[in-house]
Amino acid sequence: MHALCALLPAGISVRSKRGTVQCVCTRPLPSLASHSPNFCLVAWLVLNIMEETPSEGGMDYRVPGAVSNGETVPAYPGMEKEKEEEDQTLERGQWNNKLEYVLSVAGEIIGLGNVWRFPYLCYKNGGGAFFIPYLIFLFTCGIPVFFLETALGQYTSQGGVTAWRRICPLFEGIGYASQVIVVLLNFYYIIVLAWALFYLFSSFTIDLPWGSCDHEWNTGNCMELQKANSTLNVTSENATSPVIEFWERRVLKISDGIQHLGSLRWELALCLLLAWIICYFCIWKGVKSTGKVVYFTATFPYLMLVVLLIRGVSLPGASQGILFYLYPDLSRLGDPQKTHQLSVCACTLSSLYIKAALSMMACFPPGPAVPKAPAGAVPLLLGAGKLRRCQGPAEDPQLCRHPVWMDAGTQIFFSYAICLGCLTALGSYNKYHNNCYRDCVALCFLNSGTSFVAGFAIFSILGFMAGEQGVPIAEVAESGPGLAFIAYPRAVVMLPFSPLWACFFFLMVVLLGLDSQFVCVESLVTALVDMYPTIFRKKNRRETLILLVSVLSYLVGLVMLTEGGMYVFQLFDYYAASGMCLLFVAIFETLCIAWVYGAERFYDNIEDMIGYRPWPIIKYCWLFITPAVCMATFLFSLIKYTPLTYNKKYVYPWWGDTLGWLLALSSMVCIPLWIVYKLSTIKGSLRERLRQLTCPLEDLPSMPGTGQPLPSTRAGLLMLTELESHC
Repeated sequence: MHALCALLPAGISVRSKRGTVQCVCTRPLPSLASHSPNFCLVAWLVLNIMEETPSEGGMDYRVPGAVSNGETVPAYPGMEKEKEEEDQTLERGQWNNKLEYVLSVAGEIIGLGNVWRFPYLCYKNGGGAFFIPYLIFLFTCGIPVFFLETALGQYTSQGGVTAWRRICPLFEGIGYASQVIVVLLNFYYIIVLAWALFYLFSSFTIDLPWGSCDHEWNTGNCMELQKANSTLNVTSENATSPVIEFWERRVLKISDGIQHLGSLRWELALCLLLAWIICYFCIWKGVKSTGKVVYFTATFPYLMLVVLLIRGVSLPGASQGILFYLYPDLSRLGDPQKTHQLSVCACTLSSLYIKAALSMMACFPPGPAVPKAPAGAVPLLLGAGKLRRCQGPAEDPQLCRHPVWMDAGTQIFFSYAICLGCLTALGSYNKYHNNCYRDCVALCFLNSGTSFVAGFAIFSILGFMAGEQGVPIAEVAESGPGLAFIAYPRAVVMLPFSPLWACFFFLMVVLLGLDSQFVCVESLVTALVDMYPTIFRKKNRRETLILLVSVLSYLVGLVMLTEGGMYVFQLFDYYAASGMCLLFVAIFETLCIAWVYGAERFYDNIEDMIGYRPWPIIKYCWLFITPAVCMATFLFSLIKYTPLTYNKKYVYPWWGDTLGWLLALSSMVCIPLWIVYKLSTIKGSLRERLRQLTCPLEDLPSMPGTGQPLPSTRAGLLMLTELESHC
């Protein structure tokens, strides 16, 4: 204050009180009037600096970099503060509210399979009668496993690897197996988004490019689809439709085989780059950004689905398509291996969606023979409803059997994103006392309900399309990419304002796949961050990790965008994230929780979280029903295994099948290898090692007021008592 007063002109003094400055004229001089305001401003600034300086002797007049009383004065004091912030471990974070969690899970589990697989399975397996086995599998397998993974994440507050480490260190390999599947899934699932983006951008035109044969990629055999009550003069048995030629010759430019990868499709590479950029910025800030993005990505597809549903049911012929979709045939339930007779012959691609356990193959009475298409051609609709004849093994009617109960079981297992660690990762960001039981039941019903409603939207359009062509609905019914990139685009061409409806449809496909994709990436990143929190849970480290994962996945995905990339894509789809791998993981998940950790103990944990015990049937499903069904389905998949072929014509070379099995085994071997590794690295007798590795870690949530982990009231698989196991 004295230093400040020395700067003031004669007759001015300054009084400071709580950050305010008052100029007092002690001697009336005429010349002070013009100087007082400026000096008052200077005084206010100086006083604020003096009051905020944290030093006992006033301001620090030491020179930066000099030594004062044996202490070096930092040259840039702010840099030390920034360094401390960078070295500080960030908190893990949680969802801001329940709605963010619910929308994130809904975006993950509700994907392309709800639109292009469930409706096809429903009509193929007895229409409305298919819901009987479907609901049985839903309550005995789908909801129990879905709830198990979600509750595990919420209880441990850990990702897909460390959650199993805390519950049972011996079965930590379950987490590694699921993350290997997610890594492989991230490589190829987003390719579907690249295709959908390409179609979306191609829809911004007056005339859709797949609606005519007037383009440079069309061949002389291209025959345009005619409207209702018109005839098509087919002059060649090799006739193809412009929709198929657009897919094969414009989008894929498919080669003769996997040994001929050819050049990179740069247009698709740019679409894939755009997809990864969108995916990166959806999750780059963790749950803070993911929780906001899902407000749009998880809800907008429903808006598009409603728009397509309203448009579809208003079309002529829609009622016939819906009747074909739902008409119950209870006789289909009597024989699980009964052949479903359809009226045409088509062999569809295996589903691109990871939840498909087995490749789809529909066989019909043979029609006029057609010369074999080029290797890699997609066997879909030709001309005015004609189709290529199934050739080779597909002509055998014994190979055309579709077990209804197996279809229902596989659809449940592979439409809920189980065994991927995604549900565990998303649940880990919940508050400890969140009612995850109620959330899981509601989300499971939402998933199945969406599949059911999507069938109305799809089959109303297909009914209209069949009526326009004058052919049975079975001829235009497709599953998988045949529906998304062949059948539905062909139906859109027949609608007024076709570019508008094409944009709606492919925008829905992009958003359905997008949130499934970025939640899978988030699951992988969450697992890595929880495994190495001291490395990645720091400022900007997580963003860098997501960027590295995205760049690596993009570079690997480029292989599938070459001219022979479809064959590589099929290998990943058939082996890497197949039903066989997911079932194998599901078996060990239920065994670990129900028999090693203890189903009753886990129920105690859930009761501590939500305040009551769930329906007892779920516990008995964990103990008996779910592992038995998973084992039976797994063995069925092995027994019915057939080597991968593309279009039922192109046979993969031996090294292609070998590569596929390596992809499949890369995840499954993690569980037994981890068990052997842990048992071999711990000292003691076998019983002592098993006792140590089957005990949960001590940092799990404990019973209130005791500080002890929640006890188990039943013996585990190893039949150890509480005293013996020290758990």
